[in-house]
Amino acid sequence: MSQEIHASVLLSEAVDALLTDIDGFYVDGTLGRGGHSLEVIKKLSAKGGLMAIDKDLQALAEVPEQLQGDSRFEARHGSFADMNAWLSEQGMLGKVSGVLLDLGVSSPQLDQADRGFSFMHDGPLDMRMNTSKGVTAAQWLAEAEEADIAWVFKEYGEERFAKRMARAIVHEREGQAIVTTKRLANIVAEANPAWEKGKHPATRAFQAIRIYINNELIDLEKVLEQAIEALCVGGRLVVISFHSLEDRLVKRFIRKHVQGDALPIGLPVVDHQLNRRLRSIGKAVKASSGEVNNNPRARSAVMRVAEKIA
Repeated sequence: MSQEIHASVLLSEAVDALLTDIDGFYVDGTLGRGGHSLEVIKKLSAKGGLMAIDKDLQALAEVPEQLQGDSRFEARHGSFADMNAWLSEQGMLGKVSGVLLDLGVSSPQLDQADRGFSFMHDGPLDMRMNTSKGVTAAQWLAEAEEADIAWVFKEYGEERFAKRMARAIVHEREGQAIVTTKRLANIVAEANPAWEKGKHPATRAFQAIRIYINNELIDLEKVLEQAIEALCVGGRLVVISFHSLEDRLVKRFIRKHVQGDALPIGLPVVDHQLNRRLRSIGKAVKASSGEVNNNPRARSAVMRVAEKIA
């Protein structure tokens, strides 16, 4: 299989923000094709370590050779929502120097028609990041209630024509099962009465189905909470988001733990009693114009960084 390293978004910015201790133990919650992991390993001392996680079996099968042969590196198959269970096994809970999450779908997944992520390539309507379990997008669309499809489009795609699209899908599946990306994209596009300039009319619907099928936002909420317990004091949480739903969730999480417990106004408490767990590091970071020119996927990337203080 190919060992090509695909362009990791905000590579130097993310790794520079993450690494505070070259002897530390780190978690890359989204291995992908290993770009961030490779950069972390390069900068670690012989005492350092890195655990990388990915739902995608293909990503694990194509771990770069430089990582495969490094005793400081280990890869785990599954969701980053299981991070703390693995850390507990290793006695590393509360001892992690940094957790990196590069969210969303990877370029290799989008580029492969047989994965079913993209309306740009006709292929089987799968969309599972972990192809070893779970239902495919085609299976879900064949059985889901119209109201449930509409809810997913509205909640995870912020699609204002969610009901129209759901109705069209239910109508079309009665005549013939919807099993390819091209057919779904055509159905959704025809149901969208207001196409946006520069955006395919099926974009939000495909995003919504992918997020739902892979439990992306649910798993993100879980791993963010786990990161608080996983990190040592001074450890960093670095998250790169690619759409507003992810970024909003990350932003609110950091703000919640920066502010501490929500107590009634006027209650006589001192600052340390507020249970503040994090401090925000800098402002949100976006890709430079040069990076966006080289990698258009970086255009929507937003990186947020927080440090555990207690």
